[in-house]
Amino acid sequence: MNSTERLRRQIESTIARSGVAEDPVHSKNTLKWLLKLQPDADEALQIAALGHDVERAVQHRKVRRKDFPDYHRFKAAHATNSAVILKEIMLECGVEDKTLIQEVYDLVRRHEVGGDPRSSLLKDADGISYFEVNLPFYYQRNGPEETKRRCRWGCRRLSKKAKKIAGNLTFENEELNALLRITIEEDRRTFPLRSGQRRR
Repeated sequence: MNSTERLRRQIESTIARSGVAEDPVHSKNTLKWLLKLQPDADEALQIAALGHDVERAVQHRKVRRKDFPDYHRFKAAHATNSAVILKEIMLECGVEDKTLIQEVYDLVRRHEVGGDPRSSLLKDADGISYFEVNLPFYYQRNGPEETKRRCRWGCRRLSKKAKKIAGNLTFENEELNALLRITIEEDRRTFPLRSGQRRR
């Protein structure tokens, strides 16, 4: 088994220990969406997609929302912590390519905010997967009002293309379907396209 295969197995094994049921599914689903959005995504992007939330599964190092004054700082800390832990896992698995390690670190550190084509692609894959995989669990745990707030936040971080994909997702729960449609429509009205810009 080469170091890349060992790394993928270690990431999956680590995330499987998460106390949150949807985390292992979200990890693989984010990779699935990355490859749908960019079928030729390179190794660094694929590793980053699979391991972008790894810190959630390392209980003694997991960041807690209550420790941060706002959601953005919490998410920034989560992303940096995941990047640090994933870098450690890569080194433990014998990955020697320093460029690859740094690329994965940088991608995971920016996966919540994007800012360049590669990290923005990862952000979109993560965001679509959140809506597809995590949202029903979030709704069950937190109810409609908190879920709508989280939907608004998630919707704002998506590109137009990713927003369209998320808006076409459907769930067994009709209330959740309605909540998602309303949130997408509110976002469209709140952040209209500038004149001359075309919706993709």
